[in-house]
Amino acid sequence: MTSPGGLVEFWWNELPHAPAARWASLFFSLHVLTFLISLAASEAFLAAASVAYAVHLLRLRPAISFPPLKLPLLLFCLATVNSMLWTRDAALGGFALRKLVLFLILLLSVNLVVGARHLGALFRLLFIEAGLAGCVGIAQFVIQYERVWGFQQNVVYIYMTVTRIHGFMGHWMNFGGQEMLVFAALLAFVLVSAPDREEGLGGGGNQGQPSANHPLTPLLARTGVRWLYWLALALIAAALVLNFTRGVWLGCLVATLHILARWKPRMLWAVPIVLVVLGLAAPSLMRRRLLLAFHPRQDPALAIRLEMWDVGLRMVREHPWVGVGPGNIPVLYTKYLPPGTIPIVGYHEHLHDNFLQLAAERGLPCLIAWIWFMLALGWHILRIRRRISSRRWVADAAFTAWLAFLAEGFFEFNFGSSPVLMVFLFLMSTPFIADNLESREPEPDTTALVEQEG
Repeated sequence: MTSPGGLVEFWWNELPHAPAARWASLFFSLHVLTFLISLAASEAFLAAASVAYAVHLLRLRPAISFPPLKLPLLLFCLATVNSMLWTRDAALGGFALRKLVLFLILLLSVNLVVGARHLGALFRLLFIEAGLAGCVGIAQFVIQYERVWGFQQNVVYIYMTVTRIHGFMGHWMNFGGQEMLVFAALLAFVLVSAPDREEGLGGGGNQGQPSANHPLTPLLARTGVRWLYWLALALIAAALVLNFTRGVWLGCLVATLHILARWKPRMLWAVPIVLVVLGLAAPSLMRRRLLLAFHPRQDPALAIRLEMWDVGLRMVREHPWVGVGPGNIPVLYTKYLPPGTIPIVGYHEHLHDNFLQLAAERGLPCLIAWIWFMLALGWHILRIRRRISSRRWVADAAFTAWLAFLAEGFFEFNFGSSPVLMVFLFLMSTPFIADNLESREPEPDTTALVEQEG
């Protein structure tokens, strides 16, 4: 039995050895582990990690690693700043400008997560935390449903889709987007990871495996607690269904199809059958939510999206180079409606589409830079997956989350949501961490094996 002091000492030694870097790594770990609980706390830990890492750089001037995404990311940031110079009200774009700081996550991840056990613990604790957040969301659904129990079905549907579950987050879109990304990563972990070799995120053989006296043997060992990750997956999936966000449902479907194709491609033929059975067996609230997606004019949420997308296209046609400016879409929204049209009552702060939002708000050059950045992310993750031999599931998890994020992004501006973007950027950085870890591992000694075969 490991004492709390021994556990703390063990993990303190797992962090980088330079004092400032060690504190930066600790703060960054706390940043990751507060993603799903508190935006304010997570951002505070990110700021503390950035300051500590800056001190480390000034003191020791070490080599800095960064994913090979610098040019498209730089162009995206410059295009965002340029759009603010031409906007009607530059002050409204301050939030979008401050959000660029979140890309420090890519820098801090690959430089401060330096051990396989450290990366493994962050993943596993994030999985368990998402399961707990799913429990909170499910409880919220039960409480909300009890309030309208016995009312007419139409009243129940409207209430449950207007006051959706949000976990620890303040909005259901943030909760749904975060849980979707963790669902994608966890699905990859439980289906395509190799528990006997990679449970501790180690390399081949016994390397990286927890020893009998390892402080986290109960958490990292395959037997006994692997059911915990399946339970977390079930809780997350249930919460996502009850979240009633169809864009998130689409992202989860894309993620599931991709992982099934990686795991057992022959099972893909059963997916349509399972979907039909689930659709027929689903409660009336779920069926109605799904069926209305095919009748957008009858669904206020989809009708307002059609109006928004029309407004966004008009903005792009009039301001193709710099857009109307970050944060300026709501104040200019009615100007780009057809003459005599009254806007549909609803949320008009953004256009509910990553591609159209960036084009209308910041111009086509910014959209092109963003597409380049996103495609470069996916391409490099796939390259890493082909290159590494151990920890391959980490690349599968990141690419699956990438697919889910893009799929949801056709119906939601999830790139503009700080809570969702932070989870996304961390998951996208993990294949680069795994690649660095494998490149530092010694090559296996095959001399004895060759002599034995000879």
